[in-house]
Amino acid sequence: MSGKVIHAGTLIGCPHGGRADAAPAPSRGVRLDGLAAATGALVHTVTGCRHTVDNIPVPCTSVRWTPAAGGVLIDGSPVLLESTAALCYTAGLVPQGPPVITTASHQGVACG
Repeated sequence: MSGKVIHAGTLIGCPHGGRADAAPAPSRGVRLDGLAAATGALVHTVTGCRHTVDNIPVPCTSVRWTPAAGGVLIDGSPVLLESTAALCYTAGLVPQGPPVITTASHQGVACG
């Protein structure tokens, strides 16, 4: 699988305009332009989703990633790429569509 690595500066949103933010990365080891690389171990929480069904709010609350097998690992968890399969879910785990991902170009990778 190929694509740009998702990092702490990547803008991720739900298909309805909400914003997904990851919990702080536990690893200090891999950084892209000084920002922590994202892995499958991170939980992305969605806020600000205004999706409704029959005038009843049914907002996206999380993004769940399905990394491909055999990819690069950081601290034992797969690195997330902009091409990694993912879906946004409601609190009741109803899928609501793929996230919208906007990445910035990377200038450099640092390990340490």
